[in-house]
Amino acid sequence: MQIRLRRRNEFIFFISSVIAALILPFFFNWVEMVFKGNARPNPIAISIGVIEIRWYALIIVSAIIIGYLIAVNQAKKEGANEDDLISNLVLGIVLGLIGARLYYVLFNLSYYFANPAEIIRTWHGGLAIHGAVIGAILSVFLYTRLKKNCSYGFWQALDWFAMVVPLGQAMGRWGNFMNQEAFGTPTNLPWKMYIARSHRPLQYLQYKYFHPTFLYESIWDIITFIVVYSYVKKYRRHFGEGVSLYFILYSIGRFFVEGLRTDSLYWGKIRVAQLMSALLIGLGVLGLFFFRLRNVERE
Repeated sequence: MQIRLRRRNEFIFFISSVIAALILPFFFNWVEMVFKGNARPNPIAISIGVIEIRWYALIIVSAIIIGYLIAVNQAKKEGANEDDLISNLVLGIVLGLIGARLYYVLFNLSYYFANPAEIIRTWHGGLAIHGAVIGAILSVFLYTRLKKNCSYGFWQALDWFAMVVPLGQAMGRWGNFMNQEAFGTPTNLPWKMYIARSHRPLQYLQYKYFHPTFLYESIWDIITFIVVYSYVKKYRRHFGEGVSLYFILYSIGRFFVEGLRTDSLYWGKIRVAQLMSALLIGLGVLGLFFFRLRNVERE
């Protein structure tokens, strides 16, 4: 079984490497043109009549598949049943999407009270990653508590989640690139990104180039993925350490990147994402200290 799984992974890695080698040179050349304003990213990947499939959706689906393929190997090594994993994944996708939308709506209540039909129109924008993470964690909690004889525990599963979610976040930020959103304030730095006038905030209509904050966060998320993945594989002593480390690392990067963004959610004068990041850093430090130093049994 282990040999067959290893061969499958080697085959997937080989095919992925070949595809990447063929596509990436063209992709980076196109991205360079977009940054300079010589091209415009089209958020629509496929259009058939009235049916439109957006790049954002394709990227998110790809991230879920890749994340699952990575996490399932670690989960099986720890004795998890794949049927449990698939069922929990489906529940996590549903609650994650609901959480992402509800989180965004809650911090824009005045708008959605005036336009209630917009609540379900997610294609108009409005999904918050912190809400998605909360929804996904809730799905793991409910599944491990309600499923009889679940083959894994809550903190154990959260570590698998933490191993792969930063990679999914890094990929998802390129959906923001295709939508020309989640960018920062105007800048003249060499890596500045051109933003079409139709996507600029009203107060910045006269500016052409902005901080590519989606790229900043994507790079930080890749670093977070590498560190957390390696930690869980090689250095973790007890369940819960991986997700605690993820909270710390991701939130540090998000706190600083959020300070540059022009589309932040606010609670009064406080940026919600910065407040949430500060809270998660605190929880992560406490969690890492607690799980690392105490022999916490699987729940």
